[in-house]
Amino acid sequence: MVCGNFVDVPTDLATSSPHRTYGDDLAIKRAEDGNGFGAGRMPPGGYIARMDLDGKNVEMYSAGQRNTYDIDFNADGELFGFDSDMEWDWGAPWYRPVHVFHSVRGGEQGFREGSAKWPEYYHDSLPQTTTIGIGCPTGVTFGTGAKFPAKYQKAFYICDWTYGRLIAVHLTPKGAGYTGTWENFVAPQSLRTNKGKTPLNLTDVVIGDDGAMYFTIGGRGTQASLFRVSYTGNEPFKQLTANELRNDEGRDARELRRKLEAFNVEADPAAVEFAWPYLDSPDRYIRYAARLAVERNPVSEWQAKALGEKKPAAAFTALLALARWGSTNTQPAIISALASIPFAGLTEEQQLEKLRVIEVSLARQGIPTGETANRLIADLDPIYPAKTESVNRELSQILLALNAPGAVAKTVALLQQAKTQEEQVAYVMNLRNIRLGWNLDLRRTYLTWWNTGISKEHPARVVKWFEDAGIRFNNGASFPNFLAHAHEEAKFTMSPEEIIALNDVLSVYIAAQTPKPAPALSTRALVKEWTTADLQSLLDQVSKGRNFGRGKEIFYQAQCSACHRYGDLGGAIGPDLTAVATRFKRQDLLESCTEPSKVVSEQYKDTAIETTEGKTIIGRIIEETTETVVLRPNPLEKDSVTVKKSEIENRQLSTTSPMPAGLLNTFSNEEILDLLAYLESLGDSKHPNFSR
Repeated sequence: MVCGNFVDVPTDLATSSPHRTYGDDLAIKRAEDGNGFGAGRMPPGGYIARMDLDGKNVEMYSAGQRNTYDIDFNADGELFGFDSDMEWDWGAPWYRPVHVFHSVRGGEQGFREGSAKWPEYYHDSLPQTTTIGIGCPTGVTFGTGAKFPAKYQKAFYICDWTYGRLIAVHLTPKGAGYTGTWENFVAPQSLRTNKGKTPLNLTDVVIGDDGAMYFTIGGRGTQASLFRVSYTGNEPFKQLTANELRNDEGRDARELRRKLEAFNVEADPAAVEFAWPYLDSPDRYIRYAARLAVERNPVSEWQAKALGEKKPAAAFTALLALARWGSTNTQPAIISALASIPFAGLTEEQQLEKLRVIEVSLARQGIPTGETANRLIADLDPIYPAKTESVNRELSQILLALNAPGAVAKTVALLQQAKTQEEQVAYVMNLRNIRLGWNLDLRRTYLTWWNTGISKEHPARVVKWFEDAGIRFNNGASFPNFLAHAHEEAKFTMSPEEIIALNDVLSVYIAAQTPKPAPALSTRALVKEWTTADLQSLLDQVSKGRNFGRGKEIFYQAQCSACHRYGDLGGAIGPDLTAVATRFKRQDLLESCTEPSKVVSEQYKDTAIETTEGKTIIGRIIEETTETVVLRPNPLEKDSVTVKKSEIENRQLSTTSPMPAGLLNTFSNEEILDLLAYLESLGDSKHPNFSR
């Protein structure tokens, strides 16, 4: 059973459940999502549960996913899924792209809320099998049984609802896991051109008994369709047998991994002896399984072995286990053992593994002081700054948490030198709550970044993720508020004297964060109470001769930008409309404007509460505690209503859209057509809709 990141963990998990202790495990506390999405929600995130056919003996099989929609097994009996991203994180260093992952017993994929998402190199998680980029994962299936060429019979097919791609992933065994490449298997031609986008909002895919592929499109009230894909090429066709579908490569490694995973059921004295040699394996999946086998046993049985281990890979894996399960009084010994393996001579991967052990220890066992802190600083300070961005990101987190002398100055210097927005933001967020180590010049340099220092460059791989989906890069809906909240947190670390001295820098940012509100619609004259039928016959006129600037202005004047993000601007109360044309047809866009309550995504539905006194309150939940629920009735205003849970008679999702009806009634038909053309353009003024 696949569960998303808002599904609570069952309280009656079986004792054999393989995925156990979990946390953010960061040295510096996370920043909650800029718009409050998932705020306060703790790990494990999304997870895959395994159980008996009668629903008993539920195990958390693997976790740390965002919102996986579907899973399937390959011919080797291995489980794979296609995990969602958190698109509001675009532009942030913690953004995790949509990807195929290999779900193994006890596996951890590293999703956390807010800025706490783990990079792939954290070795208490497992790497992505195939990175896709941006998208909206839906159904998946393996090509088993397809009357396709051999390569496509073995492929893993994944559906992208938003950008209209049915992708074929070609998996290759790599040790006890897999890696893979991908290609667009079915996609609209418009994905590769600047012509108007053709929606292909895929929902699910199967291989039929006739050997053809069948997939569906639709969702969110759009027209559903069923498609069939058959092979008519010249490549010789041969139906692969079950044995031919299986991979001989990696079989021994996978069997070893499963033997190790079999120890992750209950305490077994034989587990430590059997698993220990594999803590030094060059195969990350083997090391991971061996560590979980060891962790299943009392710490007293393996603590001394962990502290005495000298081989770097084995030591970092064993000490990670001790940091996860050891008591706080084991921290000095862990730090001492790590210091005995100097950074000189370690590969970058090993350096990151060592730093990760430290972070987990600081998160679970506390920030050390005294001799332990001094020993740790003495080990790390000489190599900071390091040669690579990844190592610097982890060093800055640890040394700032320790209030190491010079850590603030070094991190501010790295901020100034960083080439990409993502690297800059990593240092900015690490610095936001640090109180010690500043002087006025460092403060000014740091705060000036918000006004003039933000880079417009991004890693090439990130830009390519957007290009592959047929859109241009833009920051996510939560990005502005992540920065705004960090700026506010940084102000709380400053003295009154510093705030006065730096008021010129602070006030510039605050002024920039106050967008000009659109004039109230009541100030405009009524043109017509538009219906879908009034405008439907005019939709063909959207395709040519429209006015880009006027469409953009109507998006603002009609209050759309107050709730919806388009490109880098707008709110996050409603769905992001940047790529709306890749998943909705023109007719759908019109209906969503003229009939906003016809189809309402469950993600954006208001909540209707009926009180014991007979009152009905409808609004968006902005805060909920064990005792109260706080709603905002009008998304365009800040006024809220607090209701005691003891006074709630009934509570359900509202079928009425938060988007008011009649928003277009003060605009002419030409202005409305320009708005539709703008929405279809993905923000491109050279879109064919604006050609003459």
